[in-house]
Amino acid sequence: MDSIVIRAEGLSKQYTIGRREAPYDTFREMVLRQVTASLRWIQNRGNNQANGSRIWALKDVSFEVKPGEVVGIIGRNGAGKTTLLKILSRITDPTKGFAEIRGRVASLLSVGTGFHPELTGRENIYLNGTILGMRKGEIAHKFDEIVSFAEIEKFIDTPVKHYSSGMYVRLAFAIAAHLDPEILLVDEVLAVGDVQFQKKCLGKMHDVASEGRTILFVSHNMAAVQRLCSRVIWLDGGAILKEGATNEVARHYLQYGLKNNGERIWDDIPTAPGDEVVRLRAIRALDVTGAVRTDFTVREPLTLEMEFWVIKEGYVLDAAFDLYNETGTALFSTVDNLDSPWKGKPRPPGIYKERCIIPGDFFNDAEISVTFGVVSNVFEKVHAQIIDAIGFTVIDTMDPSGVRGNYHRPWPPVAVRPRLHWTVERAPLDKKISLINDSSR
Repeated sequence: MDSIVIRAEGLSKQYTIGRREAPYDTFREMVLRQVTASLRWIQNRGNNQANGSRIWALKDVSFEVKPGEVVGIIGRNGAGKTTLLKILSRITDPTKGFAEIRGRVASLLSVGTGFHPELTGRENIYLNGTILGMRKGEIAHKFDEIVSFAEIEKFIDTPVKHYSSGMYVRLAFAIAAHLDPEILLVDEVLAVGDVQFQKKCLGKMHDVASEGRTILFVSHNMAAVQRLCSRVIWLDGGAILKEGATNEVARHYLQYGLKNNGERIWDDIPTAPGDEVVRLRAIRALDVTGAVRTDFTVREPLTLEMEFWVIKEGYVLDAAFDLYNETGTALFSTVDNLDSPWKGKPRPPGIYKERCIIPGDFFNDAEISVTFGVVSNVFEKVHAQIIDAIGFTVIDTMDPSGVRGNYHRPWPPVAVRPRLHWTVERAPLDKKISLINDSSR
């Protein structure tokens, strides 16, 4: 047991759908509400399960983590990833099972977790360090490094209730990563904020991992998971579906998620992914006839199409696609800013449809996932993004008229298979060389 820093046994968590916090009201209203609730309970007694009012966010989850391991937690939205980290962070209690943690834990689970809104950034740094069991001198030694990493020098003495979500995240991550926790729990909160800071955070986590500290990392970004993690736990429906080496589990996860997913549509602006500037509307993979497809041959061209709403004017926006294969390897990224009529200019509000044509004889055979989003180039902010939004399969047909030609052996497992132009020249064989070859026979 000395070689285990995190141990979970049969962790399960049940929630009741629709339960709300009691409002503040008068004594008369409180009594009336209690009587009403009692009558409703009598009327619905025994029907909770039938009505589906209770759900298991986690079901019998067991695992162990050794010191210095970097373990990724992956799964679709609602799989139970955040619930697991909340239990390990002691934010919520399990319904069944238990978890043991040995070491000082820092958690980054949601924007502003652990902050007191009335305190300044400076005061919250000392507050969080004290909660971690650090002395004032230890915190002071790290203070300047934390502030510099968070890039909030001008606002360090401002109450954090006035911070933007990006400032919250920068400070929260800087505190969690720099105050020397023995165990770091990080949720997908890094998806908030600008692209450059996301890269900065991933680099810092790599440094923390190289120092031998333990990390549990929840993310939908398979490239980041593969770069940081030695092992992955895949949650689905609250249970562990697969656990093992990162590359193997990530490959199965991506293949599992890509089936029959050639189109995603969001019809309702308020619930569509995005912020007050941009909301995503649709993404699809199309063949040459304009039909949605989930499978293409290596010879076929295909079109990636996205639609999005621009709600707020005054922003210079770029739309982008990022493509990955089933191992999480980044194939390429493409941005519209070279061809867009709004290149370098603010876009007026409206519905935008953009298409990117990928030629045939480009992909290798693979399961491919597409991440798409809209960013503000000036402010380096991601306004809307869906990771692994859609997927499609590229199939090798052994067509001799394509890149393969007469090459019938298995194609190397490379990311792409472009049809490139070759030149072939011939010169006559030197006479002396031919005589030497003849004499050696």
